[in-house]
Amino acid sequence: MINFIKNFFSPDLEPQNDNLFDFILSLKERIDVLEKENIALTNSLYELENRLEAKIDNIHPVVYNLKSKGLSNYTLGDS
Repeated sequence: MINFIKNFFSPDLEPQNDNLFDFILSLKERIDVLEKENIALTNSLYELENRLEAKIDNIHPVVYNLKSKGLSNYTLGDS
């Protein structure tokens, strides 16, 4: 994201000469670089998401053993 901001406000955005075609080509090259960075960022986010999901899947839920505490006859509400 910081690279995007630096590239967006960099002084080389202004054309070096009055040739519009050269300016369009330079913008096309910059768009290609930004698209590659976007793809890399997206892939990194997917990898991070997969790692987090794997970590969450490895967490075992807490199992309460109420019988050993003498609470085997405990109920919630009327039954």
